[in-house]
Amino acid sequence: MMRTLVLAYLAVFFLICSPLPSVAEEKDASWVHEIRFGILDHDTDGLWSGFKREDGIDINAEILFTPSFDTFLGSLRPHLGATINTQGYTSKVYAGGTWQYEWESGLFLEAGLGIAAHNGESETDTKMDYKELGSSVLFRVHFEGGYAFNEHHRLSIMFDHISNAYLYDPNEGMDTLGLRYGYRF
Repeated sequence: MMRTLVLAYLAVFFLICSPLPSVAEEKDASWVHEIRFGILDHDTDGLWSGFKREDGIDINAEILFTPSFDTFLGSLRPHLGATINTQGYTSKVYAGGTWQYEWESGLFLEAGLGIAAHNGESETDTKMDYKELGSSVLFRVHFEGGYAFNEHHRLSIMFDHISNAYLYDPNEGMDTLGLRYGYRF
């Protein structure tokens, strides 16, 4: 039943965000649209995953690529990133698609879906201060909102969640929450 719900969710997401036939024109020929750096709270308590086991601050870096594809109310861009934990707990690399919507006022919203590979624990009986993530490759969902100060500089609040979507047991999942700075080329 849970696998059917996950597959249905993914199908709806990709139908809504499926690219239209033409690629949106870009201002320049660069393959990098934006770079982002952030400071995130690792394994944030009380969010989607529900509880905290791991500690520390995460350093985040991400690249949004060109081109974008026009989608339902916005655009879709590929992304690639990494989040490194400063205390030796779970770190991850990830890739996927980011849907973006921007208002003329400078406010913007984003949502994304992809996969993440991590160096944390899939299962553990001895390391009780580590999350049991069930698999070394996980789904990653993120949401972000912020403000573009001008055409280059952006500041945002970002939330991301990684888990195996109940395809494996255990599935404790992990959330991060923090601030990111983006420089758009």
